[in-house]
Amino acid sequence: MKNKIKIALADDELLFRQGIKAILESDDNIDVVFDAEDGEHLIRLLRTSEELPEIVVTDLKMPGLNGVEATKIIRKEYPSIKIIALTSYFSKPFILNMISIGAVAYLAKNSTPSLMIKTIDEVSKKGFYYDDEVLKYIHESIANPGERKVKSNFDTNYITKREKEVLELICMQHTTTDIAEKLFISPRTVEGHRNNLLLKTESKNVAGLVIYALKNKLVTMENSNF
Repeated sequence: MKNKIKIALADDELLFRQGIKAILESDDNIDVVFDAEDGEHLIRLLRTSEELPEIVVTDLKMPGLNGVEATKIIRKEYPSIKIIALTSYFSKPFILNMISIGAVAYLAKNSTPSLMIKTIDEVSKKGFYYDDEVLKYIHESIANPGERKVKSNFDTNYITKREKEVLELICMQHTTTDIAEKLFISPRTVEGHRNNLLLKTESKNVAGLVIYALKNKLVTMENSNF
Protein backbone atom coordinates (compact mmCIF):
# COMPACT_ATOMS: atom_id res chain seq x y z
CA MET A 1 0.00 0.00 0.00
CA LYS A 2 1.32 3.41 -0.94
CA ASN A 3 2.30 5.64 1.99
CA LYS A 4 0.23 8.76 2.34
CA ILE A 5 1.83 12.15 1.66
CA LYS A 6 2.14 13.87 5.04
CA ILE A 7 1.25 17.57 4.90
CA ALA A 8 1.40 20.51 7.30
CA LEU A 9 -0.56 23.72 6.62
CA ALA A 10 0.04 27.28 7.76
CA ASP A 11 -2.36 30.17 7.11
CA ASP A 12 -3.63 32.87 9.45
CA GLU A 13 -7.11 32.90 7.87
CA LEU A 14 -8.97 30.20 9.79
CA LEU A 15 -11.78 29.66 7.30
CA PHE A 16 -9.37 29.46 4.36
CA ARG A 17 -7.07 27.09 6.25
CA GLN A 18 -9.93 24.82 7.24
CA GLY A 19 -11.14 24.81 3.63
CA ILE A 20 -7.73 23.69 2.36
CA LYS A 21 -7.51 21.08 5.11
CA ALA A 22 -10.92 19.67 4.16
CA ILE A 23 -9.92 19.49 0.49
CA LEU A 24 -6.66 17.72 1.24
CA GLU A 25 -8.17 15.30 3.75
CA SER A 26 -10.75 14.25 1.15
CA ASP A 27 -7.87 12.82 -0.90
CA ASP A 28 -7.01 9.23 0.05
CA ASN A 29 -3.29 9.78 -0.65
CA ILE A 30 -2.85 12.78 1.68
CA ASP A 31 -2.61 12.97 5.47
CA VAL A 32 -2.68 16.41 7.12
CA VAL A 33 -0.35 16.02 10.12
CA PHE A 34 -1.21 19.43 11.60
CA ASP A 35 -2.22 22.97 10.68
CA ALA A 36 -0.81 26.23 12.06
CA GLU A 37 -2.22 29.73 12.40
CA ASP A 38 1.04 31.56 11.60
CA GLY A 39 4.77 31.05 11.07
CA GLU A 40 5.66 30.93 14.75
CA HIS A 41 2.96 28.33 15.38
CA LEU A 42 4.22 26.31 12.41
CA ILE A 43 7.83 26.25 13.65
CA ARG A 44 6.70 25.42 17.18
CA LEU A 45 4.63 22.47 15.93
CA LEU A 46 7.50 21.21 13.77
CA ARG A 47 9.86 21.33 16.75
CA THR A 48 7.47 19.45 19.06
CA SER A 49 5.65 17.09 16.70
CA GLU A 50 6.42 13.37 16.87
CA GLU A 51 5.59 13.08 13.18
CA LEU A 52 7.15 15.51 10.71
CA PRO A 53 5.44 16.32 7.40
CA GLU A 54 6.98 15.58 4.04
CA ILE A 55 5.58 18.85 2.65
CA VAL A 56 4.62 22.17 4.21
CA VAL A 57 2.05 24.33 2.42
CA THR A 58 2.41 27.81 3.85
CA ASP A 59 0.86 31.19 3.24
CA LEU A 60 3.55 33.83 2.80
CA LYS A 61 1.75 36.83 4.25
CA MET A 62 1.04 36.11 7.92
CA PRO A 63 1.31 38.28 11.04
CA GLY A 64 4.36 37.83 13.24
CA LEU A 65 6.69 35.33 11.59
CA ASN A 66 5.62 35.32 7.93
CA GLY A 67 5.90 32.44 5.48
CA VAL A 68 9.09 33.75 3.90
CA GLU A 69 10.97 33.80 7.20
CA ALA A 70 9.40 30.50 8.25
CA THR A 71 10.64 28.95 4.98
CA LYS A 72 14.20 30.05 5.78
CA ILE A 73 14.02 28.46 9.23
CA ILE A 74 12.54 25.22 7.90
CA ARG A 75 15.17 24.96 5.17
CA LYS A 76 17.88 25.33 7.81
CA GLU A 77 16.43 23.05 10.51
CA TYR A 78 14.52 20.54 8.37
CA PRO A 79 16.20 20.43 4.92
CA SER A 80 14.28 17.32 3.88
CA ILE A 81 10.90 19.07 4.19
CA LYS A 82 9.63 20.51 0.91
CA ILE A 83 7.98 23.93 0.94
CA ILE A 84 5.02 24.92 -1.24
CA ALA A 85 4.45 28.68 -1.14
CA LEU A 86 0.79 29.69 -1.06
CA THR A 87 0.03 33.33 -1.82
CA SER A 88 -1.90 35.93 -3.77
CA TYR A 89 1.39 37.58 -4.81
CA PHE A 90 2.54 36.49 -8.23
CA SER A 91 5.24 38.99 -9.12
CA LYS A 92 8.39 37.79 -10.85
CA PRO A 93 10.91 39.10 -8.25
CA PHE A 94 8.88 37.64 -5.39
CA ILE A 95 8.65 34.21 -7.02
CA LEU A 96 12.35 34.11 -7.88
CA ASN A 97 13.21 35.13 -4.33
CA MET A 98 11.04 32.36 -2.87
CA ILE A 99 12.68 29.82 -5.17
CA SER A 100 16.12 31.10 -4.14
CA ILE A 101 15.39 30.56 -0.43
CA GLY A 102 14.03 27.07 -0.98
CA ALA A 103 10.39 26.92 -2.09
CA VAL A 104 9.89 24.02 -4.51
CA ALA A 105 6.45 25.01 -5.76
CA TYR A 106 4.25 28.09 -5.93
CA LEU A 107 0.45 28.15 -5.65
CA ALA A 108 -1.84 31.12 -6.10
CA LYS A 109 -4.58 31.36 -3.47
CA ASN A 110 -7.21 31.23 -6.20
CA SER A 111 -5.86 27.93 -7.55
CA THR A 112 -8.33 25.11 -8.11
CA PRO A 113 -8.42 22.20 -5.62
CA SER A 114 -7.29 19.86 -8.42
CA LEU A 115 -4.21 22.00 -9.11
CA MET A 116 -3.32 21.98 -5.42
CA ILE A 117 -3.61 18.19 -5.26
CA LYS A 118 -1.57 17.85 -8.46
CA THR A 119 1.14 20.19 -7.15
CA ILE A 120 1.45 18.24 -3.90
CA ASP A 121 1.60 14.94 -5.81
CA GLU A 122 4.28 16.26 -8.21
CA VAL A 123 6.37 17.68 -5.37
CA SER A 124 6.15 14.38 -3.51
CA LYS A 125 7.19 12.37 -6.57
CA LYS A 126 9.77 14.69 -8.15
CA GLY A 127 10.86 17.14 -5.48
CA PHE A 128 9.50 20.25 -7.23
CA TYR A 129 6.72 21.53 -9.47
CA TYR A 130 6.46 24.82 -11.38
CA ASP A 131 3.56 25.78 -13.61
CA ASP A 132 3.95 27.54 -16.96
CA GLU A 133 3.94 31.06 -15.50
CA VAL A 134 6.62 30.29 -12.91
CA LEU A 135 8.70 28.48 -15.54
CA LYS A 136 8.46 31.55 -17.76
CA TYR A 137 9.96 33.68 -14.98
CA ILE A 138 12.75 31.13 -14.49
CA HIS A 139 13.47 31.13 -18.23
CA GLU A 140 13.66 34.91 -18.24
CA SER A 141 15.99 34.83 -15.26
CA ILE A 142 18.23 32.33 -17.05
CA ALA A 143 18.17 34.39 -20.27
CA ASN A 144 19.11 37.50 -18.31
CA PRO A 145 21.68 36.31 -15.74
CA GLY A 146 22.22 39.88 -14.62
CA GLU A 147 19.03 39.53 -12.59
CA ARG A 148 20.64 36.96 -10.33
CA LYS A 149 24.24 36.01 -9.74
CA VAL A 150 25.44 32.63 -10.94
CA LYS A 151 28.65 30.90 -9.94
CA SER A 152 31.25 31.29 -12.66
CA ASN A 153 33.99 28.99 -13.92
CA PHE A 154 32.19 25.84 -12.82
CA ASP A 155 34.41 22.84 -13.53
CA THR A 156 32.21 20.37 -15.40
CA ASN A 157 34.82 17.67 -14.74
CA TYR A 158 33.76 17.88 -11.10
CA ILE A 159 30.56 16.07 -12.10
CA THR A 160 30.91 12.45 -13.24
CA LYS A 161 29.39 11.11 -16.42
CA ARG A 162 26.79 9.14 -14.45
CA GLU A 163 25.90 12.17 -12.33
CA LYS A 164 25.38 14.19 -15.50
CA GLU A 165 23.07 11.48 -16.87
CA VAL A 166 21.06 11.57 -13.64
CA LEU A 167 21.02 15.37 -13.72
CA GLU A 168 19.66 15.45 -17.27
CA LEU A 169 16.85 13.05 -16.35
CA ILE A 170 16.02 15.09 -13.24
CA CYS A 171 15.73 18.18 -15.45
CA MET A 172 13.40 16.21 -17.72
CA GLN A 173 11.21 15.81 -14.59
CA HIS A 174 11.61 12.04 -14.26
CA THR A 175 11.01 10.41 -10.89
CA THR A 176 13.67 8.46 -8.99
CA THR A 177 12.07 5.21 -10.13
CA ASP A 178 12.00 6.37 -13.76
CA ILE A 179 15.68 7.32 -13.63
CA ALA A 180 16.64 4.01 -12.03
CA GLU A 181 14.84 2.07 -14.78
CA LYS A 182 16.32 4.15 -17.61
CA LEU A 183 19.89 3.87 -16.31
CA PHE A 184 19.56 0.26 -15.05
CA ILE A 185 20.59 1.19 -11.53
CA SER A 186 18.79 1.01 -8.18
CA PRO A 187 16.65 3.86 -6.81
CA ARG A 188 19.07 4.06 -3.86
CA THR A 189 21.95 4.65 -6.27
CA VAL A 190 19.94 7.40 -7.96
CA GLU A 191 19.38 9.01 -4.56
CA GLY A 192 23.13 8.83 -3.93
CA HIS A 193 23.95 10.56 -7.22
CA ARG A 194 21.30 13.22 -6.55
CA ASN A 195 22.71 13.92 -3.09
CA ASN A 196 26.21 14.22 -4.57
CA LEU A 197 24.90 16.70 -7.14
CA LEU A 198 23.24 18.76 -4.41
CA LEU A 199 26.49 18.87 -2.46
CA LYS A 200 28.67 19.67 -5.47
CA THR A 201 26.44 22.48 -6.71
CA GLU A 202 25.54 23.69 -3.19
CA SER A 203 21.87 23.61 -4.19
CA LYS A 204 19.22 23.70 -1.46
CA ASN A 205 16.94 21.16 -3.12
CA VAL A 206 16.10 19.48 -6.43
CA ALA A 207 14.38 22.61 -7.71
CA GLY A 208 17.51 24.64 -7.05
CA LEU A 209 19.60 21.93 -8.70
CA VAL A 210 17.52 22.13 -11.89
CA ILE A 211 17.82 25.91 -12.07
CA TYR A 212 21.56 25.73 -11.32
CA ALA A 213 22.05 23.14 -14.07
CA LEU A 214 20.24 25.26 -16.65
CA LYS A 215 21.96 28.50 -15.69
CA ASN A 216 25.41 26.93 -15.78
CA LYS A 217 24.57 25.07 -19.01
CA LEU A 218 25.24 21.67 -17.46
CA VAL A 219 22.15 20.63 -19.42
CA THR A 220 20.49 22.36 -22.33
CA MET A 221 16.97 23.74 -22.52
CA GLU A 222 16.31 21.31 -25.38
CA ASN A 223 17.09 18.35 -23.11
CA SER A 224 14.71 19.49 -20.39
CA ASN A 225 10.93 19.62 -20.24
CA PHE A 226 11.16 23.34 -19.52
